[in-house]
This record gives sequence, C-alpha cells and structure tokens, in this order.
Amino acid sequence: MNEPVIHVVDDDASVRDSLLWLLESIGLTVHCYDSAASFEQNSDLSHPGCLILDVRMPGISGLDLQKKLAERNLSLPIIIVTGHADVPMAIRAMKNGAFDFIEKPYNDQHMLDRVQEAIRHSATSLNEDLQQQQVMQRAQTLTPREKQVMHLIAQGCSNKEAAVQLDLSVKTVESHRAHVMAKMHADSLPTLIRQTLLLDDTV
Repeated sequence: MNEPVIHVVDDDASVRDSLLWLLESIGLTVHCYDSAASFEQNSDLSHPGCLILDVRMPGISGLDLQKKLAERNLSLPIIIVTGHADVPMAIRAMKNGAFDFIEKPYNDQHMLDRVQEAIRHSATSLNEDLQQQQVMQRAQTLTPREKQVMHLIAQGCSNKEAAVQLDLSVKTVESHRAHVMAKMHADSLPTLIRQTLLLDDTV
C-alpha cells in the first residue's frame, strides 16, 4: 500500500503550520494548501490518507470542496475543522459524508487519533476500489454467453439448470463455467459469488 498522505486545507497559515508540525511529529507525510482551489490543482489523491478541511475559506468553501469531491466519487475521508460559530455547518458536512468534525481549539492527541483512524478507513476503501477494478477488468474478458453462465451459477443454478435456461447442453455449460472460473481467477464458487457482487449491473 502507498504511504499515507494527509492533506491540510486552511487559509490560516498558523493553523497549517501547527497541523504540519503535529502530524509530522509522528512521521506522517503532510501536504498543505492555502485554498480549496490550490488543493484541486496540486493534490495527488492516489494515496491513502485523509483531508483536514476548514469550513470557512475565501473562494471555494470547505463545504463546496467536499461536495465536489463527493461528485467525483472520491472516498478520501474528510475531517472538518471548525470554529464554534461553524458547528451547524460542520454538522451539515457530517450528514453529507464527512468522516468527523473537530472544534477549534482542539486536543492534539484527539486530532492524531482521528487522523490515524481516517487513514485506516482510507486504506480499506482504496483496497476495495482496487479489487473492484480488477474484477471488472476480468469480467470484460468474458464473452456474452460466459457472462450469462457466470451470473446463473452465482445465483445458485446447477449446470443442468443453467443449461435449461440458456437452451444449451450441460457439457457446453460446463465448458463455459470452466472458462469463467479461469478468466475470473476464481478458485471456488464462493470466490466467484463475491466477485459478481462487486460488478455493476452493466457487466
């Protein structure tokens, strides 16, 4: 797994510097940005990690940036950092999928604990995304008939039942099933079933 990266987006330089020192003190890689626009232009989101985001910023607000990331289906956990007056906004951000919100001034250890938890959450999500991509790539190598056989088998149909539904011989279904198992790198029926659950309806 790639090294985690923590992204800090805050227009207040003193806040950025404080978080940079705190997070680097436990060996984390930290990238700081003074605006949402700078983050959008310069960030690499291929690593696990999290985004520490101020609610109120000039230009694009923290909530607007959160919405943009959600529209791109990015699963980077977002920790909202807010002043007391921004708590209702932060609660709204939580309802829209933020990982957590932390009020200023915050406890350093609490911030570190939540960042570490967000990193673990991010790593799990990235691994799941990678698995899904691999399964979808394998599924694209199947013929239309093999896809039909795969879904019937995954639904619990026997070779004979699948043969009846597809108007094929049992021997032909067995051949298709063997090809499906090989192409999908599935060493067992449970593995194949788990893979079909990851596939979109369009596959």
